[in-house]
Formats: sequence, structure tokens, C-alpha cells
Amino acid sequence: MSALETGPTVRAQECRDDLSNMQVCAPLVLPGAVNPAPNSDCCVALQSTNKSCLCNALRAATTLTSLCNLPAFDCGIRA
Repeated sequence: MSALETGPTVRAQECRDDLSNMQVCAPLVLPGAVNPAPNSDCCVALQSTNKSCLCNALRAATTLTSLCNLPAFDCGIRA
């Protein structure tokens, strides 16, 4: 990172990196997954992920439908 990358730019890149690292957990959350136990790579990625990045990404994803002028969807998830 350059000295000019500060504040929101750095946080955005860190969140991108965290969310990218979570890809090792994808087989557990994709449709058709049979609830297998997470492997150690997934657990390490989850432990090292900034929780607010993950939560904010999920919240942002739910707003995309309105931004794309599409009907809203509700997954029925309550945290």
C-alpha cells in the first residue's frame, strides 16, 4: 500500500482481501451443500475476517435489488 492509501481506501481493500479469503468456505454455503463440517482453512479464514466487513457485505448485498430496480428478496435470516 502506498502512503496515500488511507482511511476508507485501506478499509475497502482490507475488506476485499478478507472476503476473498473467505472463498475457502464457499463449498459450505453454496446451494446443495450437505452441511459438511468446515475444514481448518475455512475456520482460519473466518477467525481472521473482520466481522464488520462480512456483515456489511451481506447488508450491502441485500440492497442491490433496489439499486438494480429489481424486486426485493428476503432470505429469512435473522442474526
